[in-house]
Amino acid sequence: MRIRSWVSVVVIAALMVAVILFAPQVPLLIFAGVLVAVFLRGGGAWIGRHTGIGSGWGLLAFSVLLLVMIVLFFTNASQALFQQLVQLLSQLPSAIERLEHMVNANPWMQQVRQQVDFASMIPSGMGALATVSSTIGILGNTFLVAFIGIYCAISPGIYRQGVVALLAPELRPRTRAMLSDAGGALRSWLTAQFGSMAVIGLLTFIGLTVLGVPLALILAVLAGIATFVPNIGPVVAAVPAVLLGLSQGMNTALLIVGLYVAVQAVESYLVTPRLQQELVSLPPALTISFQLMLGYLFGLLGFALATPLLAVVMTIANKHYIADYLEDQTASSSA
Repeated sequence: MRIRSWVSVVVIAALMVAVILFAPQVPLLIFAGVLVAVFLRGGGAWIGRHTGIGSGWGLLAFSVLLLVMIVLFFTNASQALFQQLVQLLSQLPSAIERLEHMVNANPWMQQVRQQVDFASMIPSGMGALATVSSTIGILGNTFLVAFIGIYCAISPGIYRQGVVALLAPELRPRTRAMLSDAGGALRSWLTAQFGSMAVIGLLTFIGLTVLGVPLALILAVLAGIATFVPNIGPVVAAVPAVLLGLSQGMNTALLIVGLYVAVQAVESYLVTPRLQQELVSLPPALTISFQLMLGYLFGLLGFALATPLLAVVMTIANKHYIADYLEDQTASSSA
């Protein structure tokens, strides 16, 4: 590798380290915007391919269709979901208190009671104020990510070429290939993830309705959304459902636990393998470790984006480091 190649790599690495140190949320917000762009471009390309109108008009058609669906959702289904969400939040404190009474009635669970402060789970006044503040920040970040995604979806070549131009000429072909592979990995991951989210939400709604659990719709929506964060998200989504199930007795709560386990088994062993055939395999232990690391460093946003980021890292490592570099070096040495 030439000196200017090393210099360009070192400069890029130094800039990335500086941004992570002084503005750690910015790279993740940009990556979230790229995810939105990949989603929009993928939908537009699908429409353009099946209608013959081209990817540009397909992107416009997909964006308009998505906007119409969002408007229809907020004008029709959002009120019912919001009412169920309010009921869920109002019932959770009493459900937590019932759980505390059940724990206190069982001496063998006293050690658990000593380790968990159930009172802290009930929102306080300061907690509500902090929630409002964080909600404003989340809304601001959401608009920022949306704008990044829209602009990147409209003209991805400009930003791709800008990244490539920062590197030395001899590194640019490999960089283009890496960016292309990263985009393919994100498209495959998003397709698989949205499919899993839909299946999880539908199966959870059917199961909770059969069991007679109240607020089945909002609980199913939460389960589907939480599936975006593999491994950890489904566990978090099951907590409010189990707590509400306790109001109908321990048997109902256990049935809900069994339902969530069964739904996750169907998703893990039947749905996901079929949807992720084109995606690099992500070992569960590595995925959880990466989620914990990014969650510790960057909070909730790190948890949410850890898996797609790991998919990109694994794809690039497998294709451009292990296969093209390490394997080539081994073949050259043996020759």
